[in-house]
Amino acid sequence: MKKLGINIYSATCDGHKAILKAIRKAFPDAIIQRCLVHIKRQVRHYLSSRPKLQASKELLYISQKITSLHTEQQCALWLISLHNWYQNYQPELLEESINPITGKYWYTHKDLHAAWSLIANALPHMFAYLQDHEIPATTNRLENFFRHLKAKLLLHSGLRVEAKRSFIKWYLHFKNNPDK
Repeated sequence: MKKLGINIYSATCDGHKAILKAIRKAFPDAIIQRCLVHIKRQVRHYLSSRPKLQASKELLYISQKITSLHTEQQCALWLISLHNWYQNYQPELLEESINPITGKYWYTHKDLHAAWSLIANALPHMFAYLQDHEIPATTNRLENFFRHLKAKLLLHSGLRVEAKRSFIKWYLHFKNNPDK
């Protein structure tokens, strides 16, 4: 993209380490926005939709609110609730179990720890959309666009690779230039 003269202002992504590394390397000044839906979904995956631990129930509840934050004040209140959760459950979150034979240890509540770590690591890139309303908070629109493109390609599944490339090129051209 850089060779084509395209400069990236911001990138909304799922937070995969390879994507973050590539963005930082190619466009070090680009603003990174983590997809809030991906965070919410991954936390629910770690904790389940019906967690048993009270700490997990509360963290799930807090995480489910991230897609409804539209102002900096709402964000500040959400961050306070997250901080209070951490203060209340830090001992449980960091509790370790040890195998007496091997000496190997692990977090007793590993899924709770994984969910917390996901949110904590994403925090620096979760709220760029609040400062600039042109930055999308989620990748939903983009994923929907590609879902539509994949469906169109499935209708033409017999195309050779070169014809598929041409199809994608023209599809993108007409999607971006609807008047032509």
